[in-house]
Amino acid sequence: MFTNTIRPRPKALLRYTVAAVLIAGLSTQVWATVAADHTSKRPNIVLILADDLGFTDSAPYGSEISTPALSELADNGIKFTNYHTAANCAPTRAMFLTGVDNHRAGVSNIPEMVPPELQSHPHYQGTLGNNIVTVATLLQDAGYHTYMVGKWHLGATPDLLPSSRGFERTIAMADSGADNWEQKPYLAIYEKANWFADGERYTLPDDFYSSRFIVDKTIEFIDSNINDGAPFFAYLPFQAVHMPVQAPQEFIDRYMGVYDTGWAALREQRLKRAVALGIVPQSTATTMMNTTKDWEQLSADQKRYEAKRMAVYAAMVEAMDFHIARLVAYLKQTGQYDNTIFIFASDNGSEATGPANAQAAALRFALRQQGYSNDYDTLGLKGSFNSLSPSFASASASPLAYYKFHTGEGGMRVPLIIAGQPIAAKRHISHAFSFVTDITPTILELTGVTPPQVKHGKLRYGGREVEAMIGRSLLPLIRGDVERHYGDADEDAVGYELAGHAALFLGDYKLVLNKPPVGDNQWHLYNIATDPGETTDLSGVDAPRLQRMLNLYQQYEKRNDIQAMPAGFVGARQVALNGLRDRFGAQIIIGIITLIILTSFYAIYRQNHYE
Repeated sequence: MFTNTIRPRPKALLRYTVAAVLIAGLSTQVWATVAADHTSKRPNIVLILADDLGFTDSAPYGSEISTPALSELADNGIKFTNYHTAANCAPTRAMFLTGVDNHRAGVSNIPEMVPPELQSHPHYQGTLGNNIVTVATLLQDAGYHTYMVGKWHLGATPDLLPSSRGFERTIAMADSGADNWEQKPYLAIYEKANWFADGERYTLPDDFYSSRFIVDKTIEFIDSNINDGAPFFAYLPFQAVHMPVQAPQEFIDRYMGVYDTGWAALREQRLKRAVALGIVPQSTATTMMNTTKDWEQLSADQKRYEAKRMAVYAAMVEAMDFHIARLVAYLKQTGQYDNTIFIFASDNGSEATGPANAQAAALRFALRQQGYSNDYDTLGLKGSFNSLSPSFASASASPLAYYKFHTGEGGMRVPLIIAGQPIAAKRHISHAFSFVTDITPTILELTGVTPPQVKHGKLRYGGREVEAMIGRSLLPLIRGDVERHYGDADEDAVGYELAGHAALFLGDYKLVLNKPPVGDNQWHLYNIATDPGETTDLSGVDAPRLQRMLNLYQQYEKRNDIQAMPAGFVGARQVALNGLRDRFGAQIIIGIITLIILTSFYAIYRQNHYE
């Protein structure tokens, strides 16, 4: 049995990883096939989901951040450069685990942001509906052990927790986010950080750090059934790098001084590396977001503080990677690695709702009410609250435009790596468009598990009618049978909507609308194969394509019963109002005090996006 008492130091891990990469690099086979004994020995699946990780926040995609574990996976598999998710958390997780459009799954938005006018609509619950079958359920019914440790955010009642949605063993954080050092809520909308183990309330250990804990418990679960011969499915949705952005000091120290030249320089550096790696075309152009400030106009103290905010962010990414490497090492040591397929992705683009001025008095007051500080010296450590401003978030998404909560490429295009010994493709890159709903069908085909079938004219599973998957398996792309699995026919169109922000993908093209204050509330048309930075609007020169894609989006909207947002809807304000209602109810006096605190956050949000 593997004992998890010794944790390798970062430098030792780096040496180990470099050696592993060199070994992996000996393979010259390009196109992928599943191992020959796939049908007799079903592969284990490790499904890893980062939180708010930007497109170029890892080394395989052009980052300066050291991520040797992800680099090893990329060298041992295939990188997707045109993979898209929802623009925020819960909708992605719903599609990721089901292959079903998020509206039909009941998760149009995060539950904290759904306006009361729509909360009775089945598509606007913010939690997985009973008409949905998860990939965990399908794998469990097929004889897999199924484990989940980390952020869930798809429901907190007994019938909605992962222990009721196909996972055999679970430790789940049910909220949109939480502290990474202790059992503590990160926003005043939560009374406490809600953790559950196998459906029951759970208390975190005293030595908790989220990334370490997630891997520790995953190893514990896998190890508990190591001798029974059954394959496993392990889902690791990390808290990294969702706010509060926190990391151990030894990782922070590695990035002090790295970001002293600012976000504009970082954005250009990442673009150059992404081009050199073949992640984006050489001709890729970028645009500066209207929320990105002029670095040179900042004072010396402001530059110093902003550089450390980004250093802590980078440290949190590397810390996550460090612990992923520990899981890989365990699987190698126990002889399970050669039969394990790894899938790594992010749930959406980088988070940009951190304040532009983190030292503002209103913010510091609000943080103190929650038991946090954002002092420079302790930034990222226990008791601190750190986040990225829109300016560094834009660099995190480089060379893309926009970020989380928006349908620009920076909010929706994220890294995807599929790797492992059963996958014969090594160091391959796919530029084919793919979507988050493709993950579950891919897992099912890799494991030989049959999806729900039509019975008596209806799609049914487990004695109930269920929603159909819209995703398509990526295995033909992985094997090299096709260069793309979505074409230019009407049935290939993929639509998406989030609180009025909208997008439709068709072939190489994307139709997109972003609402104010960051967007202009106008439809734009881009060729995202040649122009991933969305710099050249084609709507004025290709009117027939524009109209065709508008028609297809309207069909998508009607098919999924997408509702208009109430007049005056603002996501951040709705989170505050919903949190006030859910937490305090009739305790109006306490509620008013909390509203004052939350209003300060909203004021900072508006300042960030309107300046």
